[in-house]
Amino acid sequence: MSESIVAYRYAKALIDLANQQGVVNEVNKDMLFFETICEENPSFVAVMANPIVRHDKKLGILKKIFENNVNSVTFSIFSVLTKKNREKLIYPIAKEFQKLYNLQTGVQIVEISSSVALTDAQKAQFSKLVSEAINKQVKIQESVDESLIGGYVLKVGDTQIDTSVKKKLNELKLALA
Repeated sequence: MSESIVAYRYAKALIDLANQQGVVNEVNKDMLFFETICEENPSFVAVMANPIVRHDKKLGILKKIFENNVNSVTFSIFSVLTKKNREKLIYPIAKEFQKLYNLQTGVQIVEISSSVALTDAQKAQFSKLVSEAINKQVKIQESVDESLIGGYVLKVGDTQIDTSVKKKLNELKLALA
């Protein structure tokens, strides 16, 4: 079974348990915290994925870092995963949990790539326009891609709107060829 399917199943079980316990917002904060730890410390992710490191050592590391800093429901998934030798799935589970949480709360992730950083006013305008178009709350993830030259690339789910100068130059190049 693929890693993403397994991660989805664990994330689904975690969000169901968090909903039953009435702590879904706390677990979401914990998962965001865990994602931040993983993104800032690639060596942590490497240790969790390393089959040479014993599972009790991995659980010990998780206890030291997270046991007193996260909800007991969140920590329970860490315990289950170490017992089942699936510690390498913790980060993918956190990602899948975010997707499920956003779906449950009606939040749509919108990715915007532009050649320069957007101002707060531009972000607010994008947020307003997209929110009105899809009737959902919007969370913007911005990235800077200087190769776009100008304009932007907007991704909402599976839809992409590309108004970049790079794309227009490529279209012109194809038309002239």
